[in-house]
Amino acid sequence: MRAGAESTVRELTESHGLRRCRYRGQTKVHVQHVLTAIAVNIERLSGCTPPGTQPPRQPRPPSHFTRLFTELAPGNPP
Repeated sequence: MRAGAESTVRELTESHGLRRCRYRGQTKVHVQHVLTAIAVNIERLSGCTPPGTQPPRQPRPPSHFTRLFTELAPGNPP
């Protein structure tokens, strides 16, 4: 659990600039932190899919065995 919290704090400080605030005053700084946290949560939720659905997958390339099998199958010229 701690590793997850630490990575979230690091993401906020490094990627979203929470180490330096735009405003002076504790109230304004708090509002900036809350809005940044909301933005990060929305960003994370945008990568989720609805329950019961699967994200679309790209088709996998054929394996070496499958390509060899189709090349050596009867009826296929070498």
